[in-house]
Parts: sequence; structure tokens; C-alpha cells
Amino acid sequence: MSVDVIAKLKAGAATPGRVWLQGAEPVTYGDLLAETARMANALTKLGLVKGDRLLVQVDKCEAVLALYLACLRAGVVFLPVNPGYTVAETAHFLTDAEPALALVEEGRVGDISRKSQNAMGLGSFLAIASQAESTYVDPICGPDDLAAILYTSGTTGRSKGVMLSRENLASNAEALVGLWRFAEGDVLLHALPVFHTHGLFVATNCVLFAGASMIFQRSFSPDAVLAALPGATVMMGVPTFYSRLLADPRLDRAACAHMRLFISGSAPLSPATHAEWRARTGMAILERYGMTETNMITSNPYDGDRRAGTVGMALPGVEVRVTGADGRPLPAGEAGSIEVRGPNVFGGYWRMPEQTAREFRDGWFVTGDLGAFDAEGYLSILGRAKDLVITGGLNVYPAEVEAAIDDLPGVAASAVIGLPHADFGEAVVACVVPVPGATLEEGAMRDALRARLAAFKIPKRVLVLADLPRNAMGKVQKAELRREHAALFD
Repeated sequence: MSVDVIAKLKAGAATPGRVWLQGAEPVTYGDLLAETARMANALTKLGLVKGDRLLVQVDKCEAVLALYLACLRAGVVFLPVNPGYTVAETAHFLTDAEPALALVEEGRVGDISRKSQNAMGLGSFLAIASQAESTYVDPICGPDDLAAILYTSGTTGRSKGVMLSRENLASNAEALVGLWRFAEGDVLLHALPVFHTHGLFVATNCVLFAGASMIFQRSFSPDAVLAALPGATVMMGVPTFYSRLLADPRLDRAACAHMRLFISGSAPLSPATHAEWRARTGMAILERYGMTETNMITSNPYDGDRRAGTVGMALPGVEVRVTGADGRPLPAGEAGSIEVRGPNVFGGYWRMPEQTAREFRDGWFVTGDLGAFDAEGYLSILGRAKDLVITGGLNVYPAEVEAAIDDLPGVAASAVIGLPHADFGEAVVACVVPVPGATLEEGAMRDALRARLAAFKIPKRVLVLADLPRNAMGKVQKAELRREHAALFD
């Protein structure tokens, strides 16, 4: 059993003056412990008890991190929601999770109240908390108790509530702190959203478990990040952060001289971005792999070869295998379904026992991702199973084709999809975005790929687009591309 997150918070607060948030007015661990106590007391005053759900849909702010920790202290289940979702989209979470309280921006209280009787503005809640006691007697909570529910994006149907236990969060934090060498002296540059696993759990818990501190930015801005780098030691980001920083001429070795680690996740990092970052900064980005259902699964090594195009090896205590259609493990070099087992894996989907049962096999969670191990144990992600293109009876893994396309001059980003085709069943189609000022020609690109890919993998069409549709974490929304271009071969 891992050390609980709240135990780490209290251990940090036992050292006077230890800083949690950097800034003009630093927030210490002692300040944070007192703030979480006031918030836990406020939740109790509002009638919430252990096991109740608290929905939080607010813009990124420091209070969200304290609320998450206050919920852990009170045994209340934390349910963060993307503040960009409309009231209609949020209604599903309100109906499905039945939160005891929904905290939203003050301007949304009226609209949300029409969907839920228990809505309150964040400012109003903070006013109540400010008057509450700064000490709190935590109820007894065990490692298997539910800590949070995070809803999946729901791009292919009903959004599912992922139930994460206290042990899921704590075990993953322990593994990552050791693997990524987090220590008290580290300062994490936090520019990620906090309604998602990456910014909320990975970032926050790594800092807590190391007794480290963070620079907290409300949103990602190249200017703000570059200004903060001299005071930071670690940055967690999505690939978009790194590509946008590379577009800024101020990014160089001197700008990164104080940093020891750059981490990327939530979407695939292109080998081209990896190579350019190393050339510009002298540092290799560490790419890792995780899911809402599993927290982090694999990571490239801190010491050793951080291989572009791979997500490294299984975390300590986590088992990963690649299986064939019959469920049997496959040897290195063969592509198949990625499955995971370990203390990081969620307990199931909220109120969806049948769906939960379908996505587990003999105790292993079937991720829905396709991948392959190399001879040295590095895992490469080949795409989602639903994104696999079967053309003329042959399997095409989008990631392989995307890697070849991204290496071509003038390509900023690519996404490979399968579209209905009368002869082949599905046709391989590439959607590409040019770098500013570049001109991409379909025929020339297909010709250039012939030296790198088998004929059946060459895109039948190359569509040059201004941009690719992405979600809040930078993942390309291939379902949207398939819908938009479904009639391409009609």
C-alpha cells in the first residue's frame, strides 16, 4: 500500500516555510494544509459527507488544487469538468454522477441551477471557506476508497465516468517521483489544465510527494513559460506546448540552462519535434504514456536513451503486455492490443458494470490502444484500435504513416485516417498541415513516401488543411476528420 496523498501534504506542512506555490506572495505547505481544512469544513457545512460527489467546473486557478486536496481530506469524490463544456454538455455529468454540489463560475450558476438544484459559484464557496476553521479532523479513508471521477471525452458515444481510488493516485505518484527523480529542490512549471489527469494528478501529486514547489500559470503562453524557465527545474507539457515554444526564436540552450527535465504526454510527440528540441536546447524531451483509466503506464528513462517515437517501458509496479486477437501475449516486434495491470488501474466505470466487464480480460485492462515492444522493451503506440485502417484486407497503423509524413519537408502536423472506399473497404487518407509559408503538393508527397512505405500504406489521398481538430489536451480528433471527409471517395 502506498503512502496516501494527504499524508504527504501533512508531511510537507511539518517543515516550516516549505513553499508549495512560488510567486510574489509564496504559499507554503502550512498555508495549503490550513486552506484545505477550511474548504473541508465548508463542504461539511454545506451538507457533503464521505462518498458524496463534488462537481467542479471553473477556470484554472489555485483554488482547484486546494479543492482537490480538501475533497481527499473529507472523503468527498472530486469530479472536475472542462470549463469549456456548454451547459447542455455538462448536464450529462450532473445527471449521471448526481453530485451533492456543483461549483461553477459565478456567471454560470443560473444556467447550471436549471439542471441541478445544488449549484454554487466558486466565489460564494470560497467566501464560506474563508470563515471556516483552519483545522479539520479527517475521517478515516482507506486506499480503495473512491477519490475522483473523471469523465472520458465521449467522442465515440456516451461519456464514461472513470472511478479512481486513493491508491490509484498514490501508487502512481510514488512510482513517478522515483522514476523522474523529483526532490525537494524541484520547481515544477505548471501550465496544464487542471480538469485532466495530467495537470491535476500527475503534476500536483509529483510535487506533493517530493515536497517540491511549483510555478502555477493560469494557461499556456510561450511568453510566460519562457519568462518562468529560469526559476523552474521541471516542465510537464503536451506536444503543442513544445512545438509552439520551438516557433519562438528566444528558445535556446541559455533559456533552458536551469531546467533538468521536460516531460511530454497526453498526445503523441512527433520525432521531428523531439529532434528539433534536442538540437535547440541540448535536452531530450521525456515522453511517457498514460490514460484517464490508468494514470501513467510507461515512461522513457530518466537516465538512458529517451527514444523518439516511443513511450518507454512500464513503470515500477505496473505490468504491460501486447496481445493478439486471441488474447495471447505477442513477442517483441509484433503489433497488437496494449493491456495493463497494476495498482494504477481504475476500479471501473461509474454505474456501468457491463461496460467495465467488457474492457477487462483476466484482470488486465484492455486500453484500446495498439502498440508493439522493441527488443529492448521500449513501447511504441501505433494508434487507437478504432483508428486502425484495414485496406484491402491489410492492416495499416496510422502512427507509422504519420511518422513518415512528419519527416517530409514543410509538414507541421499530420493525421492518418481510414475512409470508406468501394474497392478497398477503407482507403488510407492523410490530413496534413503545412508549416507557415510552405506549400505541400499531394502528388509529390505520395511520391516521397514510396521510398519509406509499402504500397498499400501510401495514402490514396493527401488533404492539405489549415489545422487539425484537437481536444483540450492537444489530441487530434480523428472521428471528426472521418465525419467531415466521409464522402471523399463517393
